[in-house]
Amino acid sequence: MKRRTFIASAATAGLFALAGPASADKANPDKLRIALLPDENASTIIQNAQPLKLFLEKTLGKPVEIIVTTDYSSMIEAMRFGRIEVGYFGPFSYVLAKSKAPEIEPFAVGVEKGKPNYNSILIANVDGPVKELTDVKGKPFAFGDQASTSSHLAPRAHLAKNGLIGDKDYKVVHLGKHDAVARAVAAGQIPAGALSEAIFRVLVETNKVDATKLRQIALSDPIPNYPMTIQGYLKPELKDAIRKAFLELKDPAILKSFRVEAIAAATDKDYDVLRDMAKVLQLDIAKL
Repeated sequence: MKRRTFIASAATAGLFALAGPASADKANPDKLRIALLPDENASTIIQNAQPLKLFLEKTLGKPVEIIVTTDYSSMIEAMRFGRIEVGYFGPFSYVLAKSKAPEIEPFAVGVEKGKPNYNSILIANVDGPVKELTDVKGKPFAFGDQASTSSHLAPRAHLAKNGLIGDKDYKVVHLGKHDAVARAVAAGQIPAGALSEAIFRVLVETNKVDATKLRQIALSDPIPNYPMTIQGYLKPELKDAIRKAFLELKDPAILKSFRVEAIAAATDKDYDVLRDMAKVLQLDIAKL
């Protein structure tokens, strides 16, 4: 799931951090602000967000503003300080957000191929020095955003389970976006990297990366899908209406924009696997 529209007339999405509350009554705001994870090209997300915006405005009877933040961290801070009412987080960025804003609640998750989870794909340039996972040793490896699950946490944990520790056995390189990782590896700018398998497949299908330049070297363990979260302080009636709108969402075009076939209910416990991955990497979530 991904999407967002730049805040009205802001020169950059970063200006969103200065926005004030949606209305005086934060429990029942006049307008709902929904942030979508900045894990792909912003223009693609903005375009894909419009059917969702129209559906929610019709269903909820409120204006909806789709927000794009500059990066994962700014989205976490926006949720933490009540600058958005609903957030569509990556799994690990949700865990980080929850650690800073315990009142937020995950309530929905995408289902694809009958499962509410997905994988990270680890790829290498076909003409480069990395032919299999063990070849990563001593070389640069590209990740996306540091708070990304499928483009950082999961593949880095997978490498660690195979005896490859970042900045000890290989050089960690962060490129920000999933598509940036795929393009850099395809171009031979870096020998190997990782990103969401679902995003990778879309990049290949839409010819945004040349599949003949890439090889798969591994898949991560299953990752719980992106959670939709809500501020706990909203009126119970409003929270129920938002949950209902997403859980009963059937429009194929909107579901496709999230790269899912259905929406299912989610709970915080579903994301304990991410907390376990953080332990493998000896990350202190509270300090991230």
